Amino acid sequence: MYHMVIFVMNHPDECGTLLETWEAAGVTGITILESSGLGRLRGRAAHDDIPLMPSLHDIFKTKETRHRTLFSVVDSEEKVDAILKATQEVVGDLDCEDTGFLFVLPVSRAYGMSRPSGEAEC
Repeated sequence: MYHMVIFVMNHPDECGTLLETWEAAGVTGITILESSGLGRLRGRAAHDDIPLMPSLHDIFKTKETRHRTLFSVVDSEEKVDAILKATQEVVGDLDCEDTGFLFVLPVSRAYGMSRPSGEAEC
């Protein structure tokens, strides 16, 4: 069975190191997105330059706090466990505050993951 592993990093400066550890854990394809969480954006509302009851428009006008969201589809529970271990080696215990958020979803079908050698190109 396939699994999608999604990790939202709190510290994008660790992204390069994390990508290397995921690859060392056997992950062959990783997608990286620049992302921002609503909680972080609203947390900036404590600054004087944002109204007391900010709208999303007000929040987006301020300097944005950016994160990285990494995701990959893997073919085994063992790879999921290896990714979790590798992630915590880089960012610390995920049960601690300000490390990130990792979750895993089952994937019922996956296409284009691997192509047997000798198969004709599309």
